Amino acid sequence: MHHDEPLVEARIARLVRDRVDPAVHRRSAPVTIEAWEVPGEPVPFDAAVRESYTPFTVGSHWGGRPWGTTWFRITGTVPADFGTAQGTTAELSVDLGFTKRQPGFQAEGLAFRPDGSTIKAIEPRNNAVPLEVGPGESFELYVEAGANPDIGGDSFQGATPLGSRSTAGDEPIYRLQALEVVERDETVWELQQDFWVLRGLMAELPTDGTRGADILRALERAADALDPDDVAGTAADARAALAPALAVPASAAAHRAIAVGHAHIDSAWLWPVRETKRKCARTFSNVLDLMDRDPDFTFACSSAQQYAWIRDEYPEIFGRIKERVAEGRWIPVGGMWVESDTNLPGGEALARQFVAGKRFFLEEFGIDTPEAWLPDSFGYSGALPQIVRAAGSKWFVTQKPSWNETNVIPHTSFHWEGIDGSRVLTHLPPADTYNSDVSPADLHRGERRNKERGTANTSMLLYGFGDGGGGPTTEMVGAAHRQHDLDGSPRVTLGTPAQVFEQLEAELPTPGVWSGEMYLEFHRGTYTSQIRTKQGNRRSEHLLREAELWAATAAVRLGSEYPYAELEEAWHTVLLQQFHDILPGSSIAWVYENAEEQYARVAEVLEGLIGSATTALAAGGTGSSTDPATVVRFNASPVAAGDVTALGGSLGEGPRAVSPVRDGDRFVFDTGVVTATIDVAGHVVSFVDHATGRDAIAPGAAAAEYTVFRDTPNQWEAWDIDRAYQRNGTVLSASSVSVDGSALVVERSFGASTLTTRYSAVEGEPELTVETEVDWHEHQKLLKLAFPIDVLASSASSEIQFGYIDRPTHQNTSWDHARFETSAHRWVHVAEPGFGVAVANDSTYGHDITRETRADGGTTTLVRESLLRGPTFPDPNADQGHHVFRTVLRVGASVLDAADSGYRLNLPVRSVPGSAPVAPLVTVSSPQVFVEAVKLAEDRSGDVVVRLYEGLGGRATDVAVDFGFDVASVTAVDLLERSVGSATGAPTSWSAGEPVVLTLRPFEIVTLRVRRG
Repeated sequence: MHHDEPLVEARIARLVRDRVDPAVHRRSAPVTIEAWEVPGEPVPFDAAVRESYTPFTVGSHWGGRPWGTTWFRITGTVPADFGTAQGTTAELSVDLGFTKRQPGFQAEGLAFRPDGSTIKAIEPRNNAVPLEVGPGESFELYVEAGANPDIGGDSFQGATPLGSRSTAGDEPIYRLQALEVVERDETVWELQQDFWVLRGLMAELPTDGTRGADILRALERAADALDPDDVAGTAADARAALAPALAVPASAAAHRAIAVGHAHIDSAWLWPVRETKRKCARTFSNVLDLMDRDPDFTFACSSAQQYAWIRDEYPEIFGRIKERVAEGRWIPVGGMWVESDTNLPGGEALARQFVAGKRFFLEEFGIDTPEAWLPDSFGYSGALPQIVRAAGSKWFVTQKPSWNETNVIPHTSFHWEGIDGSRVLTHLPPADTYNSDVSPADLHRGERRNKERGTANTSMLLYGFGDGGGGPTTEMVGAAHRQHDLDGSPRVTLGTPAQVFEQLEAELPTPGVWSGEMYLEFHRGTYTSQIRTKQGNRRSEHLLREAELWAATAAVRLGSEYPYAELEEAWHTVLLQQFHDILPGSSIAWVYENAEEQYARVAEVLEGLIGSATTALAAGGTGSSTDPATVVRFNASPVAAGDVTALGGSLGEGPRAVSPVRDGDRFVFDTGVVTATIDVAGHVVSFVDHATGRDAIAPGAAAAEYTVFRDTPNQWEAWDIDRAYQRNGTVLSASSVSVDGSALVVERSFGASTLTTRYSAVEGEPELTVETEVDWHEHQKLLKLAFPIDVLASSASSEIQFGYIDRPTHQNTSWDHARFETSAHRWVHVAEPGFGVAVANDSTYGHDITRETRADGGTTTLVRESLLRGPTFPDPNADQGHHVFRTVLRVGASVLDAADSGYRLNLPVRSVPGSAPVAPLVTVSSPQVFVEAVKLAEDRSGDVVVRLYEGLGGRATDVAVDFGFDVASVTAVDLLERSVGSATGAPTSWSAGEPVVLTLRPFEIVTLRVRRG
C-alpha cells in the first residue's frame, strides 16, 4: 500500500475544522439585550435585578474599566422550528469577547433565572446556556459578566498595571461578540467528540502499529461518509463508520485511570479574593448543571473557605451542593480551610488549617475527609504527615513535584514519612496535571509516568479547567465515557479519590517510602517575595497565640468570657491568607493591598483581646492595679524570658541593655556571656563565647554583611530565584557608624535605597541583635544578610512546624545541588559537636546555607538570610517601600538554644500596669518539650486544650505536665479534640489528681484536653 497517512490525517483535520465544528450549531436567532453597568464593586442578584437596564447591542464595549461588572438582561423567543428535529436543542450562545486562552484568566459570566437561581457559567470553551423553554416559547434570564483582565497572557512575565483597580485604567477591554439563540445538533456534536478521541488516540499509538492504522482507516471511512455540504444529514453515517473503532475493548492489562472531576480554584492569584467568590459560584454552577445531565459524573472539591463563601453568599447553590454531597457524587476533599502553602505557615497555623477545614466539613456535610489535598503548593513540609494523621486523615494528594527542575521523585504511589516517623499513603497523579481534559495524550502520559507500573496499575486523573476555575465540561466527560473500555487506551472510570486509594492499598501492601520534606526544585523565591504579607502572617500567628493563651488564662482564673467568635474570625482571616498564591508572594497587587488591610484589622482585634485579658490578670481580677508604679511582665513563649516564667506573668525589672564601647576603630558589646566586635565598616568581625573562648565568626570574614544580587529568573518572576543570581553581587559599604544610646547605628545605601542597621545587646544573654531598617526602591534585585560562621557543619538545622529539618550543607548529589535556597521559620542552627551558632529572625523565611574550606584548613559555614526581592510580575511594585527586620546571632551548642532565641524574638515580653503575678496554666518538666498552644476547646465546653511537641529531635521520657488549676480529667486528643487511643499501651487519659506523665517520640505532637474541676 502506498504511504498516504499524512495526507489522510491532513484531510481529516481540515474536515473537522472547517465542516464538523461549525455544524454543531445549525442556525441562530437574535435576542433582546439590555444592560446595567455596576458603578463599583459587584452586587448580588437581588440588588442588580432592581436596577434600570438600557438597550445594548452586540459589538459594544461592556464592563466599563478592567475588573468592572455588567449585568445583562436577555429576553427572547425560541423560534418555532428550533429544536423540533430529532437530536436538536435550542440554547443560548454567549461570547463576551473571549480570547483563545483557557477559562479562568479572562472575562467570565454567570447566568441566572429571574427568580435568582443560577443556571451555569459562561466561559471560553463552555459558553452555552440551556434554555428551559420549548419552541415558540419566550424566556428571560440575567447574566452577570466580569471584565477580568488577562493578567498573565501567554508568558506570565512583564510589568503590568492591570493587577490593581488603582492602576488598571478606565478604558474598557471587552466587546460583546455574540449573544443569540442557537440550534444545537447533538449528532454532529457526538461526531465531533468521536473524531477528537480517535484522532488523539491515534497520535499516541505507534506509527507502524495495527491499532493506529485501523483507527486511521476508520477516520478515512468516516470522512468518506460525511457529506461536507450536508454535515447534519450525514453525521450519523460518519458516526457509524467510526463505531467499530470505538467498540474494540481495552486489554485486560491496560492501566486503569480513575477520573475525578475537579476545578482547582486559586483562592486568589491573578484576581482578588472578591473575584474568587464569583469564580466559585460560576464553577460550582457548571458542575451542578453537568451533574443534572450525567448521572455518572463525580466531582471532588477542596477548601472549606470556598464552601463557606458559597453558603453565605449563594445559599441556593450551597443547598444543591449539599444534595449532591449526600448522594456521594460531590466529594469534599482535603479537610483544610484553604489549599495553603506548607513551607511558611507556623506549626499551630498549619494544624488549624485542618481544624477549621475538617470542622466545617463535619458540621455542614457530616463528612470526615480522609485525605489531604494540595495539588499546587510550592513544596511540602516534612511536618505535614504527622499533622495529617493527627487530624484524622491518612492519604495525601499532590502533583506539584512533577515541576522539579532537576530531580524526579522516584515514586507515584508511596508512603510519605514525616520528621516524627508518621506516614501517609501519597499519590502523585502521573498525568502530571490537575487540569486534564481527558485527552488520550493525558491518559497515555499517566500510564507512562506511573512509576509503580507492574505493581500498582491504578492512578488518579484530575480533569477540569482549573486555577481560575471553570471545572469539567460535557466534552471532557464525553471523552471519559468513550475511553472507558477502548483498545489502545488506559481504561477510564468516573470515580472518587477514595476508590483510588483503596485500590492502591490493595495493590501496594508495602509501598516505597519517601522520608522528609518534598522540596520543590522550583519557585524558591516564594520564601521571600511580598515580605509585608509574610511579616503580617508571622505577627498574626504570634498574636493569635498570645490572645488565646491570655484569654484562656483569664477565663480559668477570673471567669472572664472567652472570645470564641473574635478568635475564630481572626483565625479564618489568617488561614485564608496562607493560601499558596497569597502568602508565597505570587499574586497581583490587589491581593496584597487586601492582605495588608486584613492583617492590620486582625492585629487591632487581637491586641484588644490581649490588652483586655492581661490588664484584668495584672490587676488580679480587681479591675484596676493597686500600685500604678508596678508592672507585670507577660511572657507568652514556652521558654523563660530572663526572670519571667514561660506562659506566665512576673513582677520585676526588664532586661538591661548593654551599650557599645569604642575600642580604637572598633565598637564592642560585652554582655558578660559573649563579646561582639563591630568594625568601622559596620560588620561583626568577632563574636566570642566567654565559656569556650571560641570566636563564632570565621577568621578574616565579616558577619552582618549585606549583599545585593541581580535577580532576573528565567521565568515566573515572583516565584523563582535562579542559581545564577550568585554570580553577580554587590557588598554594601557603610557610609557612617555611630552610637545612639545603647545601640550602634550603621548607615548604608544602594541605588535608590537606604539601609540602617542597629546593633544592640542585653546583659547576661549570649546574643547580638541586628535590626535592619530598609527603604527599598530596587526592582529585580535580591538583598541578603550574611553570617560566616567558623564551624564545620555537615548539615544545617532549620526550624519547620513542630520541629526542625537537617539539610546538607554540601552538594554531593543533584538533590543537594538543587536545594540552593531553602525555607526556615524562626531560626537556623549550624554546629560542631559542643559548639554551635543560631541565627534567629522575626520575619524572614528564605535562607541559603553553604560551606567552604579556607586557606588555613578550617571550614566556614555561611548562613545567609534573604531579606528582600523586587519582582515585577505579577505585581510591578512588589516589596517597594519601608521594611524592618530583626535578626539575632546567638552562640548555643544545641538546637534548643536556637529555639529559645526564636521564641523570645517573636514573642517579646509585654509590660502591663499591675501587681498580680500570673502563674502559668500549664508547665512541663522537660526543656525539650515546648507548649505550642493553650486555648479553650473548639466545642465551647470550657475545657482547656494544650498542644505541645518534642523539639530536640530525641525521645523525651517521664515528661510531667502540670496544670495551674483544678483538674477533673485529662484526655489525649487529636487536632479536632477527639479522644485517641494508644498504639503503645501508654495511658491516654488521667483522672483528677493523677499525675500526667508523657513519653514523646522525636518531634511528636501531643494534644491534651483538660476538663476543669
